[in-house]
Amino acid sequence: MANEIWTIKRCLEWTKEYLAERGEEHPRLSAEWLLCAATGLARIDLYMRMDETLDAAQLEIMHTAVVRRAKGEPLQYITGSTQFRMIDVACAPGVLIPRPETEMLVEEVLNYLDAEVLSPEAATRQRAELPWNDEVEQARKAEAALADERATAERRAANLTAADEAALGSDVLGSRAYAEELADREAEQAAAQAADAEADAEETPEPELDEYGIAIEGNDQQTTPAQDAAEANVPAPAEPRIARVLEVGCGTGCISLSLTWERRGHVTCTATDIEPRAIDLATKNRDALGLTSDEVAFSLTNLVSSIPREEWGTFDVLVSNPPYIPSDVMRSLPHEVKDFEPDLALEGGADGLDIFRRLLNAAPYMLRAGGLFACELYEGALDAAAELCRQAGLSDVRIVRDLTDRPRIVRAIVTEPKQRI
Repeated sequence: MANEIWTIKRCLEWTKEYLAERGEEHPRLSAEWLLCAATGLARIDLYMRMDETLDAAQLEIMHTAVVRRAKGEPLQYITGSTQFRMIDVACAPGVLIPRPETEMLVEEVLNYLDAEVLSPEAATRQRAELPWNDEVEQARKAEAALADERATAERRAANLTAADEAALGSDVLGSRAYAEELADREAEQAAAQAADAEADAEETPEPELDEYGIAIEGNDQQTTPAQDAAEANVPAPAEPRIARVLEVGCGTGCISLSLTWERRGHVTCTATDIEPRAIDLATKNRDALGLTSDEVAFSLTNLVSSIPREEWGTFDVLVSNPPYIPSDVMRSLPHEVKDFEPDLALEGGADGLDIFRRLLNAAPYMLRAGGLFACELYEGALDAAAELCRQAGLSDVRIVRDLTDRPRIVRAIVTEPKQRI
């Protein structure tokens, strides 16, 4: 066989038949992907170069790959990569393989960020929630003090007799005279403001007209001092801020990397995993995309244990694709999942919600008010997960269905964050 000529076409057909005989569900597709990995060609190029001959090194790679696939090993582990949304992600045994349905979880987070954090309207809402600046706060306090002073004077004056006023003497704060003085002062201020406004209106030049009585362009562009002042007091549009995302159980890093890649410069992610191989692989994927640790930071830890206390309550999103397969369902998983992918990333306890419950407990501590909590879960557990969210006090609880109309994601909003102890 070593002396035989193996073209791309011959190798493709032979591999397809070999895998079909061993129960491969999609033998031709698998053969194509294996050939792509062995030759470095795109799938379309295989069909444009069918008559090209494979060299010895390519045949050796192909032989090893076909044997592995015939035993049921996932294609992503054999080829070493998969595509996830807009990025290519390296895959390796010991780390959960990204699924197409998880792309919907990224989409859900992006929709939330675009509407509630990154849009100009969201930035304006967030700006309105910030503390007043010093000048506005001082003006507000002065106005409140004057109102309190006036109310006190009027209240005291209403209850004082002439004898009381005589006894008070120099204590003008408690006299009718002071109340009248305040009223006169306010009337004078109002009259002065009205006079200023009238003067500004009179100073507005009449537009210069042409021979047909039409205003000459450019002569109506002058503004009054009042208009200038009004424009000066209009706050500048709020700048969108950088969104902060916390991902728990990052695996290959596909969720955090996609979020950052698709909204680069507007989103930063902190991602954790308990599996060292996952953190190593996620870091490799980050470096391959040219992202920095400031943009996506990976941490080897159990759930949120490594998150500094000063960062609690600062995240806009807590997202996770946690282990969620119920224990009794694990036994019925396909061979290539059950026997090759890590149980640690799959099994979620009796009802599939063991890790979810811990994440739900952490969410009010990690998220700011209005922050999003979103998890991909086992379809049979989503109703229970939604009810747990409601019981925990989260709002806007929803179940999101995938493209096949199967329940896939639970998402909810944290309205009352919990303070760190």
